[in-house]
Amino acid sequence: MVKHRFLGAIYLSLAASIWGGTFVVSKYVFDFVPPITLVWLRYIIAFVVLFLILKVNQMKTKIRPSFKRKDWLLIGWIGFIGYFVSVSLQFIGTKLSDAHTGALITSATPAFIVLFARFILKESITIRKLLALFLATIGVVIVIGLHTNAMHFFWGNIILVGAAVTWALLSVYVKLASSRFSVLTITTYAILFAIFFTTPFMIWEIQSSDVVLNNIYVILGILYLGVVSTAGAFFLWNKGMEMMDAGIGSLFFFFQPLVGSFFGWLLLGEHLDQNFFIGGFFILAGAFVVVTRQSEN
Repeated sequence: MVKHRFLGAIYLSLAASIWGGTFVVSKYVFDFVPPITLVWLRYIIAFVVLFLILKVNQMKTKIRPSFKRKDWLLIGWIGFIGYFVSVSLQFIGTKLSDAHTGALITSATPAFIVLFARFILKESITIRKLLALFLATIGVVIVIGLHTNAMHFFWGNIILVGAAVTWALLSVYVKLASSRFSVLTITTYAILFAIFFTTPFMIWEIQSSDVVLNNIYVILGILYLGVVSTAGAFFLWNKGMEMMDAGIGSLFFFFQPLVGSFFGWLLLGEHLDQNFFIGGFFILAGAFVVVTRQSEN
């Protein structure tokens, strides 16, 4: 059980760490590709990758899932509320705000996951969960800091709050769906639904916005977002959530701003002061609290 929990923690940490670089990459690509179009491109790439892996896996195992109408509705809902609404809001909010603020606001996601898991999955809210959430939240605030220009990005920030709420719903419903289907199946078909939802808005958007793909760094950025940040990280996050309580697994989302700050230092030359290390300690302490919890919790 402990080994299972630590493996889930590794999956979730990797996913959140990958997303830490997403804000930096997407902020750069936005200068060449509008937000909804970028979401659509990353999903097309991610679906092709995941679908090929899914089919190879089915040929090896000789197992093909059987879907009922309610199953398609659940996976369609995951694709809509999470991969369409949440990611679109994240991209639009980041464009209207900035990567720094985006990482901070969407880090409110774990609090919403704990809340939704209580009502949808009937998971208990324990003292240990609340302590871990408190420690990690303090860590995020210390690492990222309170933005003094928050009002300047008001509407972008409101949209980012919506992204945090809807991603929390995604995480909880993926946990629900994983009792019937593999994480690979859920992720692949949910992204397919997201493509259908996104396509009309993408077509509308490119009528009035330019798409410039003559820059190798833009192409590499789109490939990163499609293959690594979407196909890879979505699968890892969903797999990790399958292996742990939703309320506990949610805490690993806090690795996103921690790694995002590190990438900002590594790639953009941003300064890392003592707050990064102090806040990072609190985030890791919060994760340690939930990973080493006793089985009765």
